[in-house]
Amino acid sequence: MRLSLGGGTSLTVRLTVLFAAASTAVLLLLGYLIASSVGQHFEEQDMRLLSGKLELVEHALEKTRSGDELAKLPAQLADSLVGHHSLNVLVVAPDGTVLFSTKEAQFPQRLIRAATFKVSGSEIWATLPGHSVRGIAKLAATGIPGAGPATIAVATDIGHHAHFMGAFQRTLWGVATLGAFLTGLLGWVAARRGLAPLRAIGREVGAITARRLDARLSADAVPAELAELAATLNGMLGRLEDSFRRLSNFSSDLAHELRTPVSNLLTQTQVTLSKSRTVGEYQDILASNAEEFERLARIVSDMLFLAKSENDLVVPNREPVNLADEVRSVLEFYEALAEEKGITVALFGQGSISGDRLMIRRAINNLVSNAVRHTTPGGAITVRILDRDESGIELQVENEGEGIALEHLPRLFDRFYRVDFARQRQSEGAGLGLAITRSIIRAHGGEAAVYSENGLSTFCLKFPG
Repeated sequence: MRLSLGGGTSLTVRLTVLFAAASTAVLLLLGYLIASSVGQHFEEQDMRLLSGKLELVEHALEKTRSGDELAKLPAQLADSLVGHHSLNVLVVAPDGTVLFSTKEAQFPQRLIRAATFKVSGSEIWATLPGHSVRGIAKLAATGIPGAGPATIAVATDIGHHAHFMGAFQRTLWGVATLGAFLTGLLGWVAARRGLAPLRAIGREVGAITARRLDARLSADAVPAELAELAATLNGMLGRLEDSFRRLSNFSSDLAHELRTPVSNLLTQTQVTLSKSRTVGEYQDILASNAEEFERLARIVSDMLFLAKSENDLVVPNREPVNLADEVRSVLEFYEALAEEKGITVALFGQGSISGDRLMIRRAINNLVSNAVRHTTPGGAITVRILDRDESGIELQVENEGEGIALEHLPRLFDRFYRVDFARQRQSEGAGLGLAITRSIIRAHGGEAAVYSENGLSTFCLKFPG
């Protein structure tokens, strides 16, 4: 299985691009705000100038009381506007006659026609290529009784403003472009340095091999943001080490257990072939070989079951199982053997669980078989079924005997583990019974345990409630 983590694009490149994009966006927004503020400042400056001159002309019109005074108005305005070379003024009488106009006054007709008694806004137009002016227009009443309003239009040259704004914007956007490039470069450096601990983790992980699965990452030496990742990787390494160790032990145990019967079969076959045998001798040898083959088949079957169980491939059927009935059935099977050794057997308690009947019976059989085998002659075996309500049901198999040393208890459910390997191997199983029992109980969501004290050994199967 290959995990998808977002493609093969470098994380450094991603962070650099994102950092540069964010910085560029901020610089562009800042440049736009600065340029807008400067342009608005110039517009306000122009409007103050135009409004002042407009009021000047408007006041002069208000003072006219006759046609003669109106005729003198151009001269008054010309005197008032001396020195304002960039200012254009146009005064149009109510009948459309131009009363006053500066030399270079060129106003668009739409501005004149849209004039009202209140200035609504300014308008910009070009008088020559690359030469712009800003102007406003307004209707103003004269002091002549019965006369209609005159139209006043004023405009000022904004070429110097436009020139300044052009140079300013070129400088501004140049600085913004350079700033974006520098922030991208600095972002790349920052990303490289910031991701250095991640590369260090990569190098440490890359150095871990099958022979160094016990190695762990230095979670305390990485930034807090990566500590969780390091801890997760350490957890994964721990699980891999455990799985690898179990797989190695499984192979070793399997080879060790199969070597003896195969060796026995080989030796016996070679000895048999070394000279002629009678039919009876051949039959005895084949019968002995059949026992070894049965032993081999049982070991392979048990190991296959354990391998499936450890990989969660054993899925038990679910049906109501009366534990007392299953225990009685198993005890009846061992009744003759128990009587032969003078062992008394007792069952106490009742209880039902949901599980696989055959698997549960196999687990009980393994415990009872183990108890019969290790109970001293004349001893007793007691099976108890305890209903612990919400905690579930516990089945205990207790037998009297030599007891089990404490150092053996933690490993008693391991594969092929024997308390006395040399003595038991000759007459008993392969040491897989308790391991299979624990696998069966775990497949049912329970747990197996063992206690031993004062010559009493108790194996417990705990089923969930």
